[in-house]
Amino acid sequence: QVHLVESGGGLVQVGGSLKLSCVASGGAFSNYAMGWFRQAPGKEKEYVAAINLRGDTPFYSNSVKGRFAITRFNDKNTVTLQMAALKPEDTAIYYCAALDPKDYSPFDDSWGPGTQVTVSA
Repeated sequence: QVHLVESGGGLVQVGGSLKLSCVASGGAFSNYAMGWFRQAPGKEKEYVAAINLRGDTPFYSNSVKGRFAITRFNDKNTVTLQMAALKPEDTAIYYCAALDPKDYSPFDDSWGPGTQVTVSA
Protein backbone atom coordinates (compact mmCIF):
# COMPACT_ATOMS: atom_id res chain seq x y z
CA GLN A 1 0.00 0.00 0.00
CA VAL A 2 1.45 3.34 -1.02
CA HIS A 3 1.28 6.29 1.38
CA LEU A 4 0.94 9.74 -0.17
CA VAL A 5 1.50 13.20 1.28
CA GLU A 6 0.74 16.39 -0.62
CA SER A 7 2.30 19.82 -0.06
CA GLY A 8 2.62 23.20 -1.70
CA GLY A 9 -0.88 24.58 -1.36
CA GLY A 10 -1.59 28.13 -0.27
CA LEU A 11 -3.26 31.42 -1.04
CA VAL A 12 -2.60 32.96 -4.45
CA GLN A 13 -4.14 35.77 -6.45
CA VAL A 14 -6.05 35.29 -9.67
CA GLY A 15 -3.62 34.72 -12.52
CA GLY A 16 -0.91 33.49 -10.19
CA SER A 17 0.98 30.21 -10.08
CA LEU A 18 1.50 27.45 -7.55
CA LYS A 19 3.31 24.13 -7.56
CA LEU A 20 2.01 21.14 -5.67
CA SER A 21 4.09 18.12 -4.75
CA CYS A 22 3.15 14.63 -3.67
CA VAL A 23 5.66 12.25 -2.14
CA ALA A 24 4.98 8.53 -2.01
CA SER A 25 6.30 5.95 0.42
CA GLY A 26 5.62 2.37 1.37
CA GLY A 27 4.96 1.05 -2.10
CA ALA A 28 6.44 0.58 -5.55
CA PHE A 29 5.82 4.08 -6.90
CA SER A 30 6.83 3.20 -10.45
CA ASN A 31 4.11 0.52 -10.58
CA TYR A 32 1.33 3.10 -10.35
CA ALA A 33 -0.03 5.68 -12.70
CA MET A 34 -0.51 8.86 -10.65
CA GLY A 35 -3.21 11.46 -10.59
CA TRP A 36 -4.34 14.71 -9.07
CA PHE A 37 -7.91 15.34 -8.01
CA ARG A 38 -9.61 18.24 -6.25
CA GLN A 39 -12.67 18.88 -4.16
CA ALA A 40 -14.25 22.28 -3.75
CA PRO A 41 -16.63 23.03 -0.86
CA GLY A 42 -20.00 21.44 -1.44
CA LYS A 43 -18.87 19.64 -4.57
CA GLU A 44 -17.82 16.17 -5.55
CA LYS A 45 -14.18 15.25 -5.86
CA GLU A 46 -13.14 15.71 -9.49
CA TYR A 47 -10.31 14.50 -11.67
CA VAL A 48 -7.67 17.10 -12.60
CA ALA A 49 -4.71 15.34 -14.21
CA ALA A 50 -2.98 11.99 -14.53
CA ILE A 51 0.31 10.65 -15.79
CA ASN A 52 1.44 7.22 -16.97
CA LEU A 53 4.03 4.93 -15.41
CA ARG A 54 7.01 6.31 -17.31
CA GLY A 55 5.92 9.91 -16.96
CA ASP A 56 5.92 10.65 -20.67
CA THR A 57 2.16 10.79 -21.23
CA PRO A 58 0.10 13.30 -19.23
CA PHE A 59 -3.66 13.69 -19.28
CA TYR A 60 -5.75 16.68 -18.21
CA SER A 61 -9.34 17.60 -17.59
CA ASN A 62 -10.70 20.22 -19.95
CA SER A 63 -10.95 22.72 -17.12
CA VAL A 64 -7.17 22.80 -16.54
CA LYS A 65 -5.74 21.87 -19.92
CA GLY A 66 -3.17 24.43 -21.03
CA ARG A 67 -2.79 25.85 -17.51
CA PHE A 68 -1.63 22.90 -15.38
CA ALA A 69 1.26 20.48 -15.92
CA ILE A 70 1.72 17.13 -14.20
CA THR A 71 5.18 15.60 -13.89
CA ARG A 72 6.55 12.58 -12.09
CA PHE A 73 10.04 11.73 -10.88
CA ASN A 74 10.26 7.98 -10.31
CA ASP A 75 13.72 8.24 -8.79
CA LYS A 76 12.27 10.53 -6.09
CA ASN A 77 8.85 8.88 -5.69
CA THR A 78 7.33 12.27 -6.43
CA VAL A 79 4.61 13.68 -8.64
CA THR A 80 4.07 17.41 -9.06
CA LEU A 81 1.33 19.65 -10.38
CA GLN A 82 2.45 23.01 -11.73
CA MET A 83 -0.54 25.34 -11.84
CA ALA A 84 -0.60 28.63 -13.72
CA ALA A 85 -3.17 31.25 -14.70
CA LEU A 86 -5.14 30.30 -11.61
CA LYS A 87 -8.83 31.15 -11.37
CA PRO A 88 -11.16 31.43 -8.38
CA GLU A 89 -12.85 28.21 -9.51
CA ASP A 90 -9.56 26.38 -8.98
CA THR A 91 -10.03 26.87 -5.24
CA ALA A 92 -10.23 23.41 -3.66
CA ILE A 93 -8.43 20.82 -1.64
CA TYR A 94 -6.06 19.03 -3.99
CA TYR A 95 -5.32 15.34 -3.57
CA CYS A 96 -2.92 13.01 -5.28
CA ALA A 97 -3.75 9.36 -5.76
CA ALA A 98 -2.17 6.18 -7.00
CA LEU A 99 -4.00 4.93 -10.08
CA ASP A 100 -4.45 1.50 -11.58
CA PRO A 101 -2.30 1.70 -14.75
CA LYS A 102 -4.84 -0.47 -16.61
CA ASP A 103 -7.79 1.88 -16.34
CA TYR A 104 -6.50 4.88 -14.32
CA SER A 105 -9.00 4.31 -11.56
CA PRO A 106 -7.80 5.51 -8.15
CA PHE A 107 -7.01 3.01 -5.42
CA ASP A 108 -9.37 3.95 -2.60
CA ASP A 109 -6.78 3.41 0.11
CA SER A 110 -4.15 5.60 -1.57
CA TRP A 111 -5.56 9.08 -1.00
CA GLY A 112 -3.32 11.59 0.71
CA PRO A 113 -4.65 14.13 3.25
CA GLY A 114 -4.77 16.87 0.60
CA THR A 115 -3.45 20.41 0.38
CA GLN A 116 -5.62 23.52 0.26
CA VAL A 117 -5.39 25.87 -2.71
CA THR A 118 -7.23 29.18 -2.46
CA VAL A 119 -7.34 31.62 -5.36
CA SER A 120 -8.44 35.10 -4.37
CA ALA A 121 -10.09 37.51 -6.77
